[in-house]
Formats: sequence, C-alpha cells, structure tokens
Amino acid sequence: MTEKEKRDAGMIYDANYDEELEREMLACQDQCFLYNQILPSRKEERDEKMKQILGKTGGSFEIRPPFWCDYGYNIEIGENFFANHNCVILDGAKVTFGDNVFIAPDCGFYTAGHPLDRERRNQGLEYARPITVGNDVWLGAGVRVMPGVTIGSNVVVGAGSVVVKDIPDNVVAAGSPCRVIRELEEP
Repeated sequence: MTEKEKRDAGMIYDANYDEELEREMLACQDQCFLYNQILPSRKEERDEKMKQILGKTGGSFEIRPPFWCDYGYNIEIGENFFANHNCVILDGAKVTFGDNVFIAPDCGFYTAGHPLDRERRNQGLEYARPITVGNDVWLGAGVRVMPGVTIGSNVVVGAGSVVVKDIPDNVVAAGSPCRVIRELEEP
C-alpha cells in the first residue's frame, strides 16, 4: 500500500518522506504561488487558476490572495463561496464547503494531525481526517478548524475560535475550544 493510499484510507502515513506526496505538494505550492501573483484586477485569470488548483468549484466564488493549500484536489467549494485574505487549507483529506460560505481573513482548515507519541511523530508520520462545512456558514477572522470536524448549516463561528468538535446546524458558536453559544432561528 502506498503512503497516498494509506492517507486516503485514514491510516497513519508518511507525509514528509514520500516522493509521490512531496511531488504533489510542491506542484500545488507552485500553483498557489502563481495564483497569489495574479493582479487583483484580473479576476477571470485568478478564477481560472483557482479552478485548476481545486478539486471542484461552484460557478460563483472569490478567494482573495494569499491562499495556500497542500494538494488542492481534495477541496470542494459550493456556490457563492468567499474566502478573504490568508486562507490556508491543509487538505490531506477531503475539505468540503457548502453553498453561501463566507470565510473572514486569516482562517485555517487543517485535516492533518500527528501521533502523540514522539517516536512516530518524529518519523514524520501523520493522519488526515476530512472537514465538512455546511451551507450558509460565516466563519469569523482567525478561525481554526481541526481534523475531522463537521460544521453544520446556518452557523456563525466567532472570530478567533478553535473548532475541535462538530458544530450542529442553526447555532452561533465561539471560543477556544469552540462551543455553542446560542441557537439561531431556522431560515
């Protein structure tokens, strides 16, 4: 079984010393670098480059540079998606965003995690767990979403939150660790 196959199966894998994964990450880093150099006034060119990077996009989206991801092909965005400056998505596993998702500046989505025992961690081993964000979600500035988290639909996550557990539909959540503050009325 290759390291990529292990990663995709949710197993512990070698992310740092595998030539195939390193090649894919470097190619994606190059594409992100090129994207980040496109003038803001060249929106069509930026959108086309982003469509080359991401696995799936809706028809209407905006991602403001700088933007960085590991592989790109594991990221899917829905319709009317907006990510402000300095969005980072470590997409060792699938990262899926629904429709009408608004991401404030300096947010991160991290599917990667590492073993707690130092010997395996020091070998460069890690795991990747998918992240899912529902429809009609607003994530405030500086939000961090950790491996394996699902954020429901019609959710507002307050600035600076660290989301380590699932967030249900129709709530405002905030904090570190993030927790439900109150319910929202369904639309």
